[in-house]
Amino acid sequence: MQLTFRWFGTSDPVPLSHIRQIPGVTGIVSALYDIPVGDAWPRSQLATLKADVESAGLDLVVIESIPVHENIKLGWPTRERLIANYCASIRAMGEVGIPVLCYNFMPVFDWMRTDLAHRLDDGSTALAYDDRVLVDLDISHGTGDLPGWAAAYSANQLRELLLGYRDVGPEELWDNLAYFLERIVPVAEEAGVRLAIHPDDPPWPIFGLPRIITDSAALERVISMVDSPANGVTLCTGSLGALASNDVAAIAQRIGERGRVHFAHCRNVRVTGERRFHETPHPSGFGDIDMFAVLRALRDSGFRGPMRSDHGRMIWDEQGRPGYGLHDRALGAAYLNGLWEGLTGDVPT
Repeated sequence: MQLTFRWFGTSDPVPLSHIRQIPGVTGIVSALYDIPVGDAWPRSQLATLKADVESAGLDLVVIESIPVHENIKLGWPTRERLIANYCASIRAMGEVGIPVLCYNFMPVFDWMRTDLAHRLDDGSTALAYDDRVLVDLDISHGTGDLPGWAAAYSANQLRELLLGYRDVGPEELWDNLAYFLERIVPVAEEAGVRLAIHPDDPPWPIFGLPRIITDSAALERVISMVDSPANGVTLCTGSLGALASNDVAAIAQRIGERGRVHFAHCRNVRVTGERRFHETPHPSGFGDIDMFAVLRALRDSGFRGPMRSDHGRMIWDEQGRPGYGLHDRALGAAYLNGLWEGLTGDVPT
């Protein structure tokens, strides 16, 4: 296992020099954040990003993510050009030596929360979701009432997308994902890049939009669509764990035994009702995820890929990007490192 940390580039309030000081963290998860969705990522910019990370004594090991254009998910005719650009980006990753691509196939919105500063009993704040809040939201005039989505789409763009998805149910979305994978997996295999689809977060439909990557059966369906070692998943304990019926450790074991867990996001959540949860500290006792059992399943299935502590609380009066402060994610990384050392005997240096 390689312990990694998410970094949002030079605009991130958490600098690489601070990440470098977290014991055991050797890898960085990042992306190019100024490339319009659908454009091919230039090899030169990926090489510069990689060099910046390496200059801090770290390795760029995961791109999270190259966004999948909505026209690909919708199956619209322009997808051919957009998929060609996506393939070019994968080739560029391979050329500069970045081995893992985490991506998602969530319509319109990716991770969704209804509260970015839910106060916990200890005084810290965490990300939270309550489906009842979305029921009362009218997004026909834009996303201004959604936490974190104020500038995601213009009102006109959003209306056009929502109209387009009226003709796309779950099976149509599966068909469009299969079409996408059939074209990008061979490219990834040739480029030496491992694809790692991220589960939907949260793992159920929102605003009437289909969400299909929600459980073990869905993940197994993805990796069976194009049966290649390059076609794998991101095991996100928090996304999967928000659905109480998901046994996350069992999922880790099943997908891991097939050699298809290419990346692991480890965070904890507390399910507080039907389609309602909030995030917690990483250790098992604070939420509903048995993190020890998850990491044991990863060990037993031979996982040796990148892992990162996922969303953290805001603690110790830290200000910054919700879910992505330094302190709690660093605590989470130390916890994961300790679990892994206890399970494997591998001592981080």
